[in-house]
Amino acid sequence: MLHEPSASAEADPASGYKTRLGVRMFLAYSVVYAGFVLINVLFPAWMGVIVALGLNLAMVYGFSLIVLALVLALIYNALCSAREKQLSAVESQPAVMALEPEGMAK
Repeated sequence: MLHEPSASAEADPASGYKTRLGVRMFLAYSVVYAGFVLINVLFPAWMGVIVALGLNLAMVYGFSLIVLALVLALIYNALCSAREKQLSAVESQPAVMALEPEGMAK
């Protein structure tokens, strides 16, 4: 089996955006998850209450956390891909040099 050298990776101009977005999404998810944990710690009997389609709160909240994580991942991917395209389009445009008017020479 051949092992070729790894592809060289260039600096990612969108890394700052990706980091900020990821941290914000993580914090948002953490707040929702903390609600789940607090209900289990403070009011465990609530988890047995039937809330939808014969399912108790524990099932609905638990599956909602999973679905929320998947939705956040899709949103993150879409936003990061859009930012990468935007930045690559800006980088691929030729640089325009600013010219000073003739009367403005120093």
